[in-house]
Amino acid sequence: MSFFLTQAEADALLAMEKQRVDDERVRLPDLGGSLVVPLVSRDGVEAFHLDIARSRINLAKTKYQNRARTTVVLARIDIGGAPHRNPDDSELPCPHIHLYREGYGDRWAFPIDPRIFTNPIDAWQTLAEFLRFCNVTRPPEFDRGLFT
Repeated sequence: MSFFLTQAEADALLAMEKQRVDDERVRLPDLGGSLVVPLVSRDGVEAFHLDIARSRINLAKTKYQNRARTTVVLARIDIGGAPHRNPDDSELPCPHIHLYREGYGDRWAFPIDPRIFTNPIDAWQTLAEFLRFCNVTRPPEFDRGLFT
């Protein structure tokens, strides 16, 4: 895990406009699956990754994550999983969102804002809202499987 970005750098990367790298359709993972979708800044200088993971056993457990510079998690939303314990020993139930915090990386989680993530039970809607939250203006075209 990398903690080498300043908070200002991480905030700028999260706010930066991102888009798909090509027009290939991406099949969302089935239960127990995961995938990494490459993204790029609008000017093509910064590379990003969108990670999507689904649990095999807990059907509600899903993770959406946006990374920069290969290893730096800028934002991650966890749905249907275990509670998270923050470095200050506070605990948050799922769903929650992890945001980069200088010196801590993605180890801090926060309650989700219901004005941004309106229905975390709906994984498809939450993915669309997460992409907007991460400023993905030209998202990948997704194919939904039987369980997505």
